[in-house]
Amino acid sequence: MKAKQLLASLAVALGVAVSAAGVSAQTLTMGVRGGPESLDPHYSALGSHAEAAKHIFDTLVWSGDDLQIEPGLATSWKPLNETTWEFKLREGVKFHDGSTFDAEDVKFSIERIPAVSGPTTTTIYVRRVESVEIIDPYTIHIHTNGPAATLPYDFVRLFIVSAEAAKDYSTKETASAGFNGGPAAVGTGPYKLVSWEPKGDLVLERFDDYWRGKGAWEKVIRKEIPNDSARLAALKAGQVDIINYVSSVDYLALQRDSSVDAVVGDSVYIMNLQLDQRPDTPKVYAMDGSKLAENPLQNPKVREAIDLAIDRETMVDIVLEGLGKPANQMMPAGFFGSSEKIPARVHDSAKAKALLAEAGYPDGFQMDLYCTSDRLPGDGAICQGLGQMFSQIGIKTNVNAISKTVYFPAQSRLEYSVFMNGWGTLTGEASYTLGALAHSNDPDVKMGAFNRVAYKNEKVDELMEKGAMTLDADARRALYEEAMELTMADRVYIPVVQLQTVWATKAGKLSFPPRFDEDTLAFFIKPKG
Repeated sequence: MKAKQLLASLAVALGVAVSAAGVSAQTLTMGVRGGPESLDPHYSALGSHAEAAKHIFDTLVWSGDDLQIEPGLATSWKPLNETTWEFKLREGVKFHDGSTFDAEDVKFSIERIPAVSGPTTTTIYVRRVESVEIIDPYTIHIHTNGPAATLPYDFVRLFIVSAEAAKDYSTKETASAGFNGGPAAVGTGPYKLVSWEPKGDLVLERFDDYWRGKGAWEKVIRKEIPNDSARLAALKAGQVDIINYVSSVDYLALQRDSSVDAVVGDSVYIMNLQLDQRPDTPKVYAMDGSKLAENPLQNPKVREAIDLAIDRETMVDIVLEGLGKPANQMMPAGFFGSSEKIPARVHDSAKAKALLAEAGYPDGFQMDLYCTSDRLPGDGAICQGLGQMFSQIGIKTNVNAISKTVYFPAQSRLEYSVFMNGWGTLTGEASYTLGALAHSNDPDVKMGAFNRVAYKNEKVDELMEKGAMTLDADARRALYEEAMELTMADRVYIPVVQLQTVWATKAGKLSFPPRFDEDTLAFFIKPKG
């Protein structure tokens, strides 16, 4: 009960004025929590960046509402041998400038990514590619650096740009000017770029020659409104037609509001706590603020104590107002590589305190905890809740919930010791999550690109490398499940909650399928009636 009383004070509603925007039957105006970091689809792997990119660009392989892979710009794919995949490309597809999509654009896009990728790197999507061979205008062979069983899953984030339009805008120095300014932002997606203001409006117009067919809206405006209360206010005022990431507090109020329809969907995102394993970590201190002789996060007993301090039921019930589920591993249940053998996490503050004492910290220590405050639902509030829970077992926690624009670059510079952010297994397979986070950071095998806590378990590395080369799905699943079990037992990555997502629209106006990856995609939103 003590934890619940402490956490009940976390839900705070903030009001921010939003300028009016006209809404018409042919225009869809969306209020979104976050927008792109640029209009170059290869710059960032963040979900909000990819969500915006999907309006302008297509991917080689499509990820459906349930994250099962489907044909996209590639109509089929198959392995020819252990190191070669053949992809057949869709014919008759046009770019926004009227030019024809073909194999040259795919080859160009794959080879472009390493040259322009930013701090939240997109190179993970092409890490297995050794070379691209064009067989004919609609057939490519991807040669890989060893057997690559999961290559089609990686390509759900392989955005295809026009080789002709982007040829002069494919270095870190030139990419922003070409894409943000417009001349290179030529895709095959359902909408064409009209204008974009960073942190403001992305304005799009329908591409009538889109290969899937014409969308329902002649014009789409994606308004970036980071504040949850402000987005809801904009919806109620008729300034936007749909909003994403309705806060848990606002969702409760909407249950009594007949003027608004709320749509709830399970999210692919798991909030994970990450504990730095470097011997000299920068943001952990003695209680008096002095430097400790060693990094306590390297001690398994300390990591177990931190895990036991987390009351996940309270986190879901109080902080998220029921919009979530306690998490026991880094992927949702049922995903390829999640394990049924991993038990539910328990909360035991008394045992946590005893473990700290056994580890040599009877009086505790202090640490700085970092997280985003504007990326996923409840991210800042969850972070605050964790800080209170850790303080209860004697770990004084200084919570820093900050903007994602500050958080992710600092994380990539390895400035944090303890941090939390959401990770979604967007391909539906463990190779994406464990390969990026749990494998040691090893450029030679192209794994561990997002392992920013110096985690290394040689058995996990071995299992992930073997899984990447195993074409038999059942055998690969077993390898990934074992890797997940070992990673969770080490408690360097500690799952907290699986999120649920809420969208809201004016009552009776729109219909759309909620997506597991939380994307709000204008093409799939339809007017009712």
